[in-house]
Amino acid sequence: MSPIFIFVLMICAVGVIAFLSYYFSSKNVIIRTLKNVPLDQPSSLKNNQLSKVSGKALHVTDPLIAPFSKRKCIFYQLKIEQKVNSGKNSRWETLVAEERFQDFFINVNGEVIIIKPLQHPKNYICHLVKDSEQSSGTFNDPTPEFNQLLKRYNIESENFFGFNKTIRYEEGIIEIGELITVAGIAKWKSLKEPMPDYPYSKIAALESDAKQKLIITDLPEVANSKR
Repeated sequence: MSPIFIFVLMICAVGVIAFLSYYFSSKNVIIRTLKNVPLDQPSSLKNNQLSKVSGKALHVTDPLIAPFSKRKCIFYQLKIEQKVNSGKNSRWETLVAEERFQDFFINVNGEVIIIKPLQHPKNYICHLVKDSEQSSGTFNDPTPEFNQLLKRYNIESENFFGFNKTIRYEEGIIEIGELITVAGIAKWKSLKEPMPDYPYSKIAALESDAKQKLIITDLPEVANSKR
């Protein structure tokens, strides 16, 4: 094979890999899936039917506190990466990847629905918009707040010679009161105990099953779309 032909094949292979990575990213899988699910009100949900709702996230218990932004939330994702050089090449190595959440409500025009994500076994897929980003490098000192965060995870911002490491951080959260969208299998649950300001004996929930996981996102284009 000629060098030109081999070069063209390599370019095509890179293009195909880039397209597949984009097409099958969690963000785009969620957008495509939710476009085909009807938007419902909690009171109109039907048992065992795949449904989605958009509304404000509310905490059931004391809310979580996001590690960097310090905002109250019911879900957060964070990642800390360090740039590692190897000869002429460099890559980003993940130092910390953390995800925390709790049970939460969604308020849809005064109606509430409960969501209970699980980690073991994982019953959801999630994509959150990145709300906070930080970085440091050779000529970019970390802020005191960023340095404090790194210390929380036992990460030194400087190398042996006293130079700044090249580190980046991203954080996505579902803040209390934020507009989010969740899809799942609708279930109506009987309440064993009454809830404050909720005069009904049953509450709607969205759950997963063997074929369908919960889908959780704060993407604005999803919240504003209907089938």
